[in-house]
Amino acid sequence: MPTFRRALPALAAPALLLANAAGAHAQARVTYEIAFPNAVHHEAQVTATFAGVPAGRPLQVRMSRSSPGRYALHEFAKNVYGVHASDGAGRPLSFTRPNPHEWDVAGHDGTVRMTYTLYGDRTDGTYAGIDASHAHLNMPAAFMWARGLDAAPIRVTFHRAPGWSVATQLMPTADSATFTAPNLQYFMDSPTEVGPVRWRTWHQKNGATDVTVRMAMHHLGTDAELDAFAEMAKKTVAEEAAVFGGMPSDRGVYTFIVDYLPWANGDGMEHRNSTIITSPRPLSTGAMDNIGTVSHEFFHQWNVERIRPRALEPFNFEEANMSGELWFAEGFTSYYDALFLRRAGIYNDSAYADDVTGNVTTVLNAPGRRLFSAVEMSMQAPFVDAAASIDPQNRQNTFISYYTFGAALGLGLDLTLRERFPNVTLDDYMRAMWQQHGRFQSAALAPERPYTLADLRRVLGQVTGDAAFANDFFDRYVQGHEALDYERLLAPAGFLVRKAHAGAPWLGTGFVDDDGVIVASGPVVGGSFYRAGIDREDRIVSIAGQAATTADAARTALLAHRPGETVPVEVEQRGVRRTVNVTLVENPAVEVVPYEAAGRPVTDEMRAFRARWLGSKAGM
Repeated sequence: MPTFRRALPALAAPALLLANAAGAHAQARVTYEIAFPNAVHHEAQVTATFAGVPAGRPLQVRMSRSSPGRYALHEFAKNVYGVHASDGAGRPLSFTRPNPHEWDVAGHDGTVRMTYTLYGDRTDGTYAGIDASHAHLNMPAAFMWARGLDAAPIRVTFHRAPGWSVATQLMPTADSATFTAPNLQYFMDSPTEVGPVRWRTWHQKNGATDVTVRMAMHHLGTDAELDAFAEMAKKTVAEEAAVFGGMPSDRGVYTFIVDYLPWANGDGMEHRNSTIITSPRPLSTGAMDNIGTVSHEFFHQWNVERIRPRALEPFNFEEANMSGELWFAEGFTSYYDALFLRRAGIYNDSAYADDVTGNVTTVLNAPGRRLFSAVEMSMQAPFVDAAASIDPQNRQNTFISYYTFGAALGLGLDLTLRERFPNVTLDDYMRAMWQQHGRFQSAALAPERPYTLADLRRVLGQVTGDAAFANDFFDRYVQGHEALDYERLLAPAGFLVRKAHAGAPWLGTGFVDDDGVIVASGPVVGGSFYRAGIDREDRIVSIAGQAATTADAARTALLAHRPGETVPVEVEQRGVRRTVNVTLVENPAVEVVPYEAAGRPVTDEMRAFRARWLGSKAGM
């Protein structure tokens, strides 16, 4: 969830260097060149030239540790090697390494040129993916930068293979391979695809003007598949713009940069005037899944890019970034992504109910809700947002994704508003947040009024005209541990919340075959195995006296019993074999279905409610 931001705070750069750099910004400039002579082995050759460098002290050159829109540390310096430094005359310069991420270059003549090899073989929203088919670049993962030169203009040239073009939100020049950025923050927020891109373009009304929307896709499918997908995206874009009465735009262009390739990793990452979307799913079989990411990322240009949490403004490239507002920034966006697909007619009521189901059943049943509020779940992003660690964790019992938690809160708040306040909906709340916080952007293309948790609470009270309601909602559901009554809230729209597996037992974990039948993961609190004291990596020896031969057979043997029954299970637990009595409990999962699917009558009032809530707002 990246955004363009102002200069890094003082803690990210020595005060003396920043003070001296301020006078140098007028002539300071940064130039990058990147080429791919060894792309088949995932390497790029990068030259970074820093000119107008203040004399008399080393230049501190860095690789980022984090990336806008990701909250954990990713340590991009690990994929940089063969580093050399020289001055403006080409003379070699020495450097020191005060930490794994920094090269301090002394003795320069006002120009420092760094050359290095970059390795990248992960096509997603965070890293670099380089091979003979394309170069997929997330800028923090690819380019060094210099402390104190964050306000210097940037020029970058991509040396392309024949037939490759460049898809980016960077500003174009007369040379189709060269682009510019006004400063470091915008550059770092501008992922770029260099490859055999296929383009689709349309225009979205923005008040009295149009915004050009571009879809730049690298995929192995047909043009007809791309055309059909672009048409779905066009309808989705129109529904999202309708909520706010138009689109934000810095230069009248928004770009979807899309890689649907078998070797890509599934991801979506929003940026100020673009998004990068990757998936191994081809359009031939995955278009309906892929369009959800398109909907989600596009809504971020309002919610999180411009309507921005103060905790993330400015983004710090050198540390993990924590915010207690991700339930709103990411979670409400997750609520809206499916809602827009329903309003656009891409989802029907049943498909929309399927999407809602996962959020509702998780928040109602996950044990983590009793430990951490939605705000506290948001603060764990540096531990879970593509963060890497090798020790086992108890996340199944302690964590609910702020995407899921926030999406359920968005659903519950929208339906509560529609129930309690005539003519007030979540759309009104989002528009109010835009008017008070999002539409104020500086000349440097940064949010001028980033919000706090108190702002979210205050604006809800203003929209409803009921501060007591807003305080109660936040106290109970956002900063508290209660769950909304989704069964009651969804009923006026003709949606039923019911048990998904009534009468079926629930183990709370699963099995894998690995030198026997092994418990695959830590069991969920409340599940049959957790209650019986069976844990991850235990080996199931027998069930009711019958040898456990395969994971499938063990699962079938247990699920053949009914909740309330007690089944003796012999386990080997860290070298000790014992028999435990497993009393089976009922599966607590719920599902959301339209009344039609449940054989219940749908009234005219329900149909009218659905039309107001789920009907198109774009008038297409």
